[in-house]
Amino acid sequence: MTTKTSLSDLKSAVAEKAAEHKTSVTAAAAGTATAIGTASAERVQKLDAKGRAYGTGRRKDAVARVWVSRGSGKIIVNGRDIAQYFARGTQRLVINQPFELTNRTGQFDVKCVVSGGGLSGQAGAVRHGLSRALVNFEPGLHLTLKKAGLLTRDSRVVERKKYGRHKARRSTQWVKR
Repeated sequence: MTTKTSLSDLKSAVAEKAAEHKTSVTAAAAGTATAIGTASAERVQKLDAKGRAYGTGRRKDAVARVWVSRGSGKIIVNGRDIAQYFARGTQRLVINQPFELTNRTGQFDVKCVVSGGGLSGQAGAVRHGLSRALVNFEPGLHLTLKKAGLLTRDSRVVERKKYGRHKARRSTQWVKR
């Protein structure tokens, strides 16, 4: 008889442990839901004292600091208008991608400070920073921008030159005789 009671006690103890584990796993899953992106309600709006959201963007050697606020759609880059700073239309299209994807064209004023790299890298950095700033202004846009790949930093950089080579991969010319 004692073995039956100890077996039932053992079963009840296992059931209690399983219930405790289930609640702890559920609590841990709720804590990581924001990291995965399933619970966008957990994200909060991050604004400074002037009502602006901030985002840092990087691409190649360029770094962009971007501030977004409600406005008429004016974009200022290093104190100049976007059409003056980025003369190529493709670079302006790259910068406006987050607005067009989220249907927010003409609703925000943007102020950027960009340094390093060339114009193409700077345009990519502004796009990255603008996407991050939009998520800080409207957390509900995170999933849309993440699916489009605009929140991911493009890690491709120029390959370094190796010794014994003319460039990164270019070898010396081979002479048969």
